[in-house]
Parts: sequence; structure tokens; C-alpha cells
Amino acid sequence: MQCLSRTSRRSFLAGSAGGWLHNTANQKKARIAITLDLEMARHFPTWEQTNWDYEKGNLNDETKEYAVAAARRVKRHGGRIHFFVVGRVFEQESMGWLQEILREGHPVGNHTYNHVNLTASEPTKLQYLFTRAPWLVCGRTVEQVVMDEISMTTVAMKTRLGVKPAGFRAPYGFDDGLLAYPAVQRLVLSQGFTWVSSKYVSHPTGNPGEEPSSDLYQTILRLQDRSQPFVYPSGLVEVPMCPISDVNAFRGGHWKLEYFLKATRLAVERAIARRTAFVFLAHPAILYVKDPRFEVVELMCALVGDAGPSATLADLGTIASLATAR
Repeated sequence: MQCLSRTSRRSFLAGSAGGWLHNTANQKKARIAITLDLEMARHFPTWEQTNWDYEKGNLNDETKEYAVAAARRVKRHGGRIHFFVVGRVFEQESMGWLQEILREGHPVGNHTYNHVNLTASEPTKLQYLFTRAPWLVCGRTVEQVVMDEISMTTVAMKTRLGVKPAGFRAPYGFDDGLLAYPAVQRLVLSQGFTWVSSKYVSHPTGNPGEEPSSDLYQTILRLQDRSQPFVYPSGLVEVPMCPISDVNAFRGGHWKLEYFLKATRLAVERAIARRTAFVFLAHPAILYVKDPRFEVVELMCALVGDAGPSATLADLGTIASLATAR
């Protein structure tokens, strides 16, 4: 896969982010998206658990119950959560909980079948499962495995839920999104998706367990400018995830909930003030342990509600359409 030169990449990213930010004067509302990835997470609910690396789609009851409850709360505030689901979830017996989420109007997108790394250099590095059981690759190339991972999830959704996925999110997230991977962009487009959520800008989390400094909060806030929607040369729209995610806060930084709430509040307030997009990234498998009272979801809904006409809760499809218009 060919990469753009470093200079070209910097210029493209600057132009893309600037395109969104330059138009904020004409942007009447900030777009705040609450997104939750439906997968299990290593180190949760207990730090010793790493089996989820191989069982990402084996959702426990607590994770499913949290997802449904969060969806109900956000709907009461007049919004929707944008969910992304790994395909192996559809191997579970009951889909009643996910069907309820859909009936309530929440979009559910494709997150690959086994939570694979789209930028892996070889098939066995796509996912822990393939490293442990390389025969599952069956001689396929990285591109072939990725295509199967995406298409199988789409088929599984149609079969178990009767709907097509609402967009595509790449597992893990990459500092420059898919900019250096035009072949992956084309692959995503070939699967019928017009937008992708793959970019997550790398950032510090501070000393583990310690309260973040003011400088650290400000560093994370400044990265919002690099986390705005843009269009790749291929025509695929990128809708980045915004720092800080629950994975980075609670696993990487060992943050307390109060620190995560502060970072989220500052980020949403900044987005509202600048009329930009903010895409919150979290996982019910983590939040039911770290935020059992749904404080971060309620906080974002309250901030948007208090902002009146200056902000709205939005799904990623809506945010992507605005980037396309620009």
C-alpha cells in the first residue's frame, strides 16, 4: 500500500481540519455524538481478565444491560447513541436486547467480525485470535481477511436483525486514520460504506493513577482540532473519534471517574463554544464497571441541553454528511 509523503500528509491533514474549522462561523450547532462499541474489553471487569482478546464478541449480560439502559437515557434527552458491533456478537442466542436498541431508533454500525486491525502487515497480526490459531486465516491475504471480516458482519446483521449496518468503525483507531492506506479506503468503499470512523489521535494520559495536570487536559483539548471530519482523496469521509476514550483513561491512565468526567466536560464545552464536532468513544464493557450510574452519558446530554440552539446530539451519519457538503 502506497503512503503519501510526510509533507503531503501534513498538508492534507491541515487542510482537512481547517476546512471544517474555517466554516464554524456558518455552523449553527455543535454536533455531539455519543458512540459505544459493543465488544468485551481486556482487564474488565477484573484486571486479570485477558480472555476477551480472543472472545471480543462474547458479551456478558452486564454489558448488554448497560448498553440498553444507556440508550434509554439518551433517548429521553432527545438523542440517539451510535453503536458499533463486532460480528461475533451475532453468534449469541438472543438478540432481543439489540433489537430493542434498534426499535428505539439508535443506529448500529459494523465493527468487523473479530475486531481486526485493518492496517496489519500480515494476516496473523490482524487479531490475537489469528496469532494463536493461524489456520483460521486459511491462506488468505490481509486484504481478503479484512474484506471477509466486514462483509460477514454485514451479512450477520441482515440475518439476525434484518437491517444493514449504519456506517463502519475500524477497530483500534489510528493517528492519521486511513490516510496512509488508500487500498483500505477503497476496500471500505467497495463494501458500500461512504464514511468510516478510524482516526483516533494519540495523546498522553499522565502518570498512572495520578490526577491529570491542567496542561494534560489542555493538550487533549487542543487535539480536538485534529479530530474533525474530513474527506480522503478517495472520497471516503472520515469521522474521527475524539480523545479521551474510556480505554485510554481507565486502562492506560488508571484515571478515576472524576478525571474522565472533567475531560469529557471540557471537550464538550469546547466543541459547543467553537461549533465543532465531538465524537465520544466508550465501551459498555468498561463503563458498567467504572461508571455504573451513567454519569458521563448524563453529563453530555445535560451540556447539550443547556446549550440550547448552539448544540445538538447527532449520529455519525449526520456528521459525515456535513463533511461531505463542505
